[in-house]
Amino acid sequence: MGNCRSTIDDENWSNKSFVLKKVRKNGYYLKLASIELKNDPEVVLVAVKKDGRALNYASESVRNNKEVVMKAVKQNGSALQYASEELKNDPEVVLEAVKKNGWALQYVITRRFGRILEAVKNDGVAL
Repeated sequence: MGNCRSTIDDENWSNKSFVLKKVRKNGYYLKLASIELKNDPEVVLVAVKKDGRALNYASESVRNNKEVVMKAVKQNGSALQYASEELKNDPEVVLEAVKKNGWALQYVITRRFGRILEAVKNDGVAL
């Protein structure tokens, strides 16, 4: 991605169809999207399906959208670090994250035995 923003008109990053096309190829293009599109669950969902860590560039409200966060952690368990505090405590979200990546346990706010057990099953060195 590098310095691609300087070569593409900023207006394009406010254009939903343009941004959707870009994030379908590389979720990290969400970083360049307008604030409005970072707040659009549809756009963020497309980005996190490509790379769950693109959740990092979503608005706070979208980081609290369970559907979007579930897609992100299913794609990459480490995306849990970018979820809202509330969803970092959601058992369903945490379970999906640690199933994908046992190391995601480090981002959980409240640790429960079941979550730890799942992480250890996935990756014994997660603790």
